Amino acid sequence: MAMTTLFARRAGLALGALGLAAALSVAPVAAQALSPDQRKAVTDLVRETLLKNPEIIQEALVELERRNTVAQAEAQRGAVAGEKARLVDPATSVIVGNPQGDVTIVEFMDYNCGFCKRAMEDVRLLSREDPKLRVVIKDFPILGPDSVEASRVAVAVKSQLQGQKYFDFHAKLMGFKGRINGAKALEIAKESGADVERVRKEMDGPAVRAAIEDTVALGDRLGLTGTPAFIIGDEVVFGAVGPGPLRVKIEAMRKCGKTSCQG
Repeated sequence: MAMTTLFARRAGLALGALGLAAALSVAPVAAQALSPDQRKAVTDLVRETLLKNPEIIQEALVELERRNTVAQAEAQRGAVAGEKARLVDPATSVIVGNPQGDVTIVEFMDYNCGFCKRAMEDVRLLSREDPKLRVVIKDFPILGPDSVEASRVAVAVKSQLQGQKYFDFHAKLMGFKGRINGAKALEIAKESGADVERVRKEMDGPAVRAAIEDTVALGDRLGLTGTPAFIIGDEVVFGAVGPGPLRVKIEAMRKCGKTSCQG
């Protein structure tokens, strides 16, 4: 977040906190009209209190930020719960690992996302060590035209490569050094055993375009603002957090049906 934006946000929150404090101070006498002198006295008292105890504003900002974070997470959980079927729709996803796994992890990713490349090894490790894990990959190309081209190739390839073969192809795309585009993705598709001419035809077809558009729209509805974004249960986990935190949430899902068994 730019410093100017952060300053403006905090300044706005501070003004809001000041206004809230003034409103709370007036509330006990709101039943009767205040004279101009009384209003000035209340305002002066609030101002004096805040100037002498500026930490009140900081405490209010911290609490407001906490409440906003909680509200956002709750809204996101509700959105995820309402999109369960769309998250694992085979028409817009690639399912690897165990298709009948008892726990599902969904990853929204972009082939030109550096953090997605880092997270690729985490996902592969979890898939290898956990035979009961279902992994759902969703192309969420948000980093420009090159990403869209690479995803179009990847979505077209899934009609030819399934299971571990597709996962290996996906890993090669993720492992490409530098920025990947459609041409490079086609080269990797050929190396992976796909019929490139068939891929060329399908990647420009309506089904592939619709699948990517559907996933991007789904990501927008879920409030996904970056990649990678993992969904386990009703929780969204942003970033390449490493296999440890994901493993803990997966095991909690098995134990109590939630990503955290506390509370």
